[in-house]
Amino acid sequence: MNIRFLETFVWLAKLENFRLTAEKLHTTQAAVSSRIASLEDAFDVRLFDRNARSATLTPAGRRMLAYAERIVRLDSEMRRDIDAASDAGLIRIGVIESIVHSWFPALMAQLRERYPRLDVEITSDTTRHLMRLLSTDGVDLILQTDSVPGPDFTNLPLAEFAVRWVASPRLGLAGERLGVAQLAGFPIVSFSRHSGPHATVERMFAAVERPASINCITSVAAMIRLVADGFGVAALPPAIIRRELQEGALELLDVEPDFPALPLVASYRTQGLPVAARIAELASEVARAMPSVATDGAAGTQAHTQAAPLPASAERTSKRGARTARAPRKS
Repeated sequence: MNIRFLETFVWLAKLENFRLTAEKLHTTQAAVSSRIASLEDAFDVRLFDRNARSATLTPAGRRMLAYAERIVRLDSEMRRDIDAASDAGLIRIGVIESIVHSWFPALMAQLRERYPRLDVEITSDTTRHLMRLLSTDGVDLILQTDSVPGPDFTNLPLAEFAVRWVASPRLGLAGERLGVAQLAGFPIVSFSRHSGPHATVERMFAAVERPASINCITSVAAMIRLVADGFGVAALPPAIIRRELQEGALELLDVEPDFPALPLVASYRTQGLPVAARIAELASEVARAMPSVATDGAAGTQAHTQAAPLPASAERTSKRGARTARAPRKS
């Protein structure tokens, strides 16, 4: 017996309308009629009294409905149980540090709720190293800033991170429109040398006098601490420095041109673990649910401290440690 036919029977009994039942099951009225006719032939009984507007159960149909509902419910329970069992085991997720500092905890909470039998192993690294791990089967899913090339991989765009230039209030840079040339008078704190944000920083300063130094930092936390202590300026996603902005340890700068938003991407092997694809979809839901960070208006105001989908390239990880910076020049 075809479970879909029984499901159609149950919905037609509830809705008493062939058109509404067809819409509910994403099929045609002809298909609904055919399924009901097949059941009536199989049991040699008339299940519905039909007229131009509705279909109502016959006495035989009412008796059959109780059994059909139980069968459909048991089928659903069986499928859920089998799906849960198939999602047991280990999933290895690689993630850039910027995501770790923003919506990744929310994703982990969702994973714990939806896949209680799934063990999760986390690797935090740069996009470059995570792509290498995925290509060598070192992880099953990566959340980072670039699409992985090749037919063996699926790339799912996530949200974007807004990125803003920030500095410690002690530098006195907020409250006026700044140009890149003015920022060049201070040490620039940057993500890893091979990251998207670092490449953007290099391009922005290519047309002006070379900054005192561009310092690549391996740790996001170290990056934030250095800038908050007045070491220099950095382009960071407001989503990962919400607390520092709210407490006044950092302030947003009004810089021309704006730093481009950074796209985030979930990548996994197309023929890999099925659960990796489902977690990628879940990551997209979680990332897009994050409130966005305003990027216009007066710089440095606390109105701009709400979280935004993290900029993809804001991966503040790099395998090279922080490079020593010279003292800032007078601008």
